[in-house]
Amino acid sequence: MFQDAHRSHVFLAVGILALFLALPSSYAVEGETPRAVLEPVHVVASPIIEGNQGDAFAMQKTVVSQEQMEDLNAQDLQTALRRTPGVTISRYNPVGSFGGATGGAVFIRGLGSSRPGAEIKTFVDGVPVYMSIWNHPLLDLLPIDPAQAVEVYKSPQPHLFGNAFAAVNLVPKAAPKEGYETRLEGAYGSYETVVGRGEHGGRFGPLNYYLGGAYRRSDGHRDNADGALGNAYARVGWDLDPNWKAYAFTLWNDNYADDPGIKGAPVSQRQGRYETRLWLLSATLTNEYEKAAGSIKVYRSGGEGDWLDQPTSTAGVRQDLFNDFLFYGLKARERFSLWAGGELVTGLDWDRTEGDYVAYFTDGKKDVWEGHDFTILSPYIALSHTFGDAQGFHVTPSAGIRYYDHTDFDAQWAPHAGVIVGYKDTEIHAGYARGVLYPGLDVVVFSQKVIPALKETWKDLDPEVLDHFEVGVRHRWGRRLTVDVTAFRDEGSDRYVVVPPPPFPPIYDNVEDYTLKGVEATATVYPTDRLALFLGATVLDADPEDLPYTPEWTLSAGVNWRFLDRWTLSVDAEHVDSMTVREQARRAGVMNTQKVDSYLLVNGKLSYRFPVPFGKADGTIYVAVENILDEDYEYLPGYPMPGTNVMVGAKLMF
Repeated sequence: MFQDAHRSHVFLAVGILALFLALPSSYAVEGETPRAVLEPVHVVASPIIEGNQGDAFAMQKTVVSQEQMEDLNAQDLQTALRRTPGVTISRYNPVGSFGGATGGAVFIRGLGSSRPGAEIKTFVDGVPVYMSIWNHPLLDLLPIDPAQAVEVYKSPQPHLFGNAFAAVNLVPKAAPKEGYETRLEGAYGSYETVVGRGEHGGRFGPLNYYLGGAYRRSDGHRDNADGALGNAYARVGWDLDPNWKAYAFTLWNDNYADDPGIKGAPVSQRQGRYETRLWLLSATLTNEYEKAAGSIKVYRSGGEGDWLDQPTSTAGVRQDLFNDFLFYGLKARERFSLWAGGELVTGLDWDRTEGDYVAYFTDGKKDVWEGHDFTILSPYIALSHTFGDAQGFHVTPSAGIRYYDHTDFDAQWAPHAGVIVGYKDTEIHAGYARGVLYPGLDVVVFSQKVIPALKETWKDLDPEVLDHFEVGVRHRWGRRLTVDVTAFRDEGSDRYVVVPPPPFPPIYDNVEDYTLKGVEATATVYPTDRLALFLGATVLDADPEDLPYTPEWTLSAGVNWRFLDRWTLSVDAEHVDSMTVREQARRAGVMNTQKVDSYLLVNGKLSYRFPVPFGKADGTIYVAVENILDEDYEYLPGYPMPGTNVMVGAKLMF
């Protein structure tokens, strides 16, 4: 458990580690040229997102870089992504996510609300990180501190990932250049919010490394809205020769968040505390040749998601539920450019999923689920070829397929096809992709523990399927303006649910279908090197209409302005239309009736960068204000979010 003393010790340890790591870079190494103080940088980063990136298979991802996260003063994955077009979030507390549903989650174009289970999978360095037993993400397991970038995949992309309809991947930081680099940051804000971060990296010949840690805590804007996040990470790499490289990555974290409860409701109705822990290890071997490039990765990702002091259906009885999850496997991928204009991608994923739990009740009872395991073997292949001049008129058709071999369910195929047509600065892409989503361990848990009358009907389930259609256009006016417009249609089928009596007994069955369609548009403008503007909009239409977290309109905007050489002003805003909320239950006929009103959030950050005369360092001081307009809003009825709040901080870079 994350007791106060333990939290203090973690914070102190991270601070000591950061200071210790700073020592090598604060003194000149004998024979090394002293590092000059950096001159002010005048080219500002794009606000909100780095951009939408396409590939040769007519697929897209949205990238949020470290620079955007800093400009947004993001402290976790929700705040890093909530202004991203097509993304909606939920949460209770300023720091920490309570579980993986209304208390802390991300939703992509209406996907991700199923509980148990989720259509979205989350990864760190391509390694799965989520709660295996209930088969959905826990966002506190995904700290943004070690992330150089966050990749958001808004549709099935069988040539990149499987067993999901959408995905979020955190790309770890690596030392960017020769020499040392150290960063330290501390901040204090409203509600006794404290932030401490330290990281250090180096690159010397074939060796490179990057390591660090962070700690955050807050008392919250309401009683029992407190939370804490602590993490440490390391990446160590070695260049074996000009073509082959290897690196190992590890991530540890320990977190908690309390449920403040519905405002005005009795304290006894609060849902207790949710604690999460993760220890991830991966080793990757990469190669890069003129006509081929790829990687082989082995990994282990395990941890806990513990729901403490949880009320039960028996009056006065509460329980502590300790959930353990474990993933391990291998991912191999190779990209070939064997002829001019051609690209062939082949790969193989072997993923094993395990989980178990134990529950202790205040009346002395105990419940144990000894667990189950799934294994998926998933090879894939994709081919594209570009006809014409890549700098002039060109056409790139593509096609591919992924195959799933599952230990407990029937095998499936996931095809995809696309075409890109471009001329100079204009590019049109169109494509189709099938997503396959297998039931998780949750169907076994429900059948064996929650609703034993289900017996073994879970074994007759088919995987859920999503047929995704997309067409989009991108045009660039030099480096000053880029516009993207994408229309999409998602047809979901065979969603698995519990079909209740009559007749008895209840059974699992694939009976639910849904459709999501919409348009997404973004524009990034650089009027000058010192000023960057972003506008984004998403229109969604859901059938059935009660699908949660599918607002009809979402709008986002951002401004980054560097002025007077050393000052930077970052302002962002988002408008989210009214929407249905709460998790989409795995029970036939259940309607989502709770809604929240539309809201407009405006946030800002003012930074001043200055040279430090000693230690050849650069410093930045900043003040960030969230909810400048003091908007009344909530992600769940009865759970009001904070009004205007402030954070001040300082950063040093050696």
